[in-house]
Amino acid sequence: MKRFAPLLIAAALAGCAVQPAKVETVQPLSMEQLLKKQIYQMTPQEVHRYIAHMQQAEPDLRKRIAAIGRQNIGQPYVLNLLGEYPFELHDTLPMFSLTHSDCVVFAEHTYAMALSKSWEEFFWMLQRIRYKDGVIGVATRNHYTEQDWNINNGWLVTDVTAQLGGDATASYQLTVDRERFLRTRHNTEVKMPVQVSNEAYIPTERIGEVLGKLQDGDFVNVISTKDGGYWASHVGLIVTAPNGQRMFLNSAAPMVREETFDAFVLRVRERDARNGPNGQKLAGFKFLRLNDQVVVPPMLPQPRPGS
Repeated sequence: MKRFAPLLIAAALAGCAVQPAKVETVQPLSMEQLLKKQIYQMTPQEVHRYIAHMQQAEPDLRKRIAAIGRQNIGQPYVLNLLGEYPFELHDTLPMFSLTHSDCVVFAEHTYAMALSKSWEEFFWMLQRIRYKDGVIGVATRNHYTEQDWNINNGWLVTDVTAQLGGDATASYQLTVDRERFLRTRHNTEVKMPVQVSNEAYIPTERIGEVLGKLQDGDFVNVISTKDGGYWASHVGLIVTAPNGQRMFLNSAAPMVREETFDAFVLRVRERDARNGPNGQKLAGFKFLRLNDQVVVPPMLPQPRPGS
């Protein structure tokens, strides 16, 4: 029996040999067909083709940001969508999303796509925007809009609130304790000092004085107030309607939409009224100008795990 064992093994292996899977060839969509889809309906491969096309089709960065943002109108809204997985293991949230967005994710993905020529460049650009110096990690993520996102993306946008607002400008003091936030919200221990800053904003009643000065691709911070404190509670982008009216392109439940500022203010005030007299209220807006010359700084080297 032993002398037949090799033959039996060979026969068994031959019978269990893995046959090549039959690959069905799917004809890619033409660019005309692809442009009829919204970005949240696209695959990463289609996004790769789309953003390469947009670099050629719309050389003006401001107009390209507006076009790409509008190509995502209707994208479903989900709050707290992204994390650092699999780069870090403190949560299981991914580092990008095409299918859904929250307000920050929508703005970041739109900027990153407009600044890129390929999927690989988009993914790299997205991390450059999401993290301080592009160093991926929960402790380096731009959690706070005014003191993190706006400052660390100074190469992309510049706060022009006071410049545009003139005597319509008001201000608030913002205190940020990142060490406490990271410990209580992300179970991450880091040593960071408490930071205090004075932030300019334009009260809701006076934004009509500055809207005509805004441009496609400018970044909007919506300022809310509660119990005497003020903070940026929502963000979005400026786009210009065919009649010249400045519109607010933003991701909020249930989906990405383009709306007038009057419509946005009405919608938010109705929501605030439902929250009762002790809930948060709309206070005003900060505006950040997309820089005329966007020079993307390099990402710093990523730290080694455990360092």
